[in-house]
Amino acid sequence: MILTVVGARPQFIKAAALSLALKNLGINEQIIHTGQHYDEKMSKVFFEELGIPGVAKNLAVGSGQHGAQTGEMLAGIEEHINQNQSDIKALLVYGDTNSTLAGAITAAKLHIPIIHVEAGLRSFNRTMPEEINRVITDHISTYLFCSSREGVNHLKNEGITKNVFNVGDIMYDAVKSFLPYAKAPQEIKSNSARYNLITIHRPSNTDDIQRLQTILTGIGKIEESCYWPVHPRNKATLNQLVLPKNLVLCEPFSYFEMLYAIKNSVKVITDSGGLQKEAYWLKKPCITIRPQTEWIETLDNNWNQLCDGSTDSIVNCYQNDPIENTWKSIYGEGNASTLIAGTIKTSLFS
Repeated sequence: MILTVVGARPQFIKAAALSLALKNLGINEQIIHTGQHYDEKMSKVFFEELGIPGVAKNLAVGSGQHGAQTGEMLAGIEEHINQNQSDIKALLVYGDTNSTLAGAITAAKLHIPIIHVEAGLRSFNRTMPEEINRVITDHISTYLFCSSREGVNHLKNEGITKNVFNVGDIMYDAVKSFLPYAKAPQEIKSNSARYNLITIHRPSNTDDIQRLQTILTGIGKIEESCYWPVHPRNKATLNQLVLPKNLVLCEPFSYFEMLYAIKNSVKVITDSGGLQKEAYWLKKPCITIRPQTEWIETLDNNWNQLCDGSTDSIVNCYQNDPIENTWKSIYGEGNASTLIAGTIKTSLFS
């Protein structure tokens, strides 16, 4: 059995693709949901919409300080493993969240092989908690699946070369598989005007009210409407902000709604990691309000631009379009889940 640990929206999307591929090869899987994303519209709807297999255990950890949250996850995952250890061949984690770190550390201490999907990413910014999570997870993992050659090179530079595989990005599998099911969110469905998609949720942008206000002021300088599906953690701050007239606040979108919103937008403005790639695959220019990105290939030819969040920077980036006819396929061919499942089958079940 493969024990998979997930906890956040992007991981649910990746799990939808890989869980099906594992099932097709006859590999039994159990899923632990840490509850890192617990709001129904950030969690339950994704499991239902994407057809992810039932969760064996939900730790219901919720939000909180990094130490307390990760510690509670460690205890819950360890308890579950101790009850099922004889059946577990490996523990699988995705990406770089606290759920990823907790799953990897627990498995390492219990001498269970670790499978890390989306390994080798580096922003080289150690102030980002995600960077700490991904570096530690990579260094204790047994099988490392990278989204690009760049990830393989990063691992090699850190002395990690064994069981490293360049398989492409598993989120591309999900985009290709689920795009035909994209559906318009009600807010967009009722308005046919051109619009941009906004997602701002990273603490570095939202915990400082003055910084978030500056970002929204910059967004207010854009002519088209801007739809913002608001992350639950940011709702409490909205009454402290002066919202621009072109900004439309929305409830969180389901995955199918998000695909529609990206596909039909003019541009995407975000501080998310995964949305940068989804915008690229759907050929939408992206403005990333962060000083670095781990998805450096998307920066070529202005398809993705890093933005410091100032009003002038947002306006300048918005006016700066990608170089014409420069889009190219990156991060694999959309078959990462098949390649990963095949390698797991050969390595652990042969």
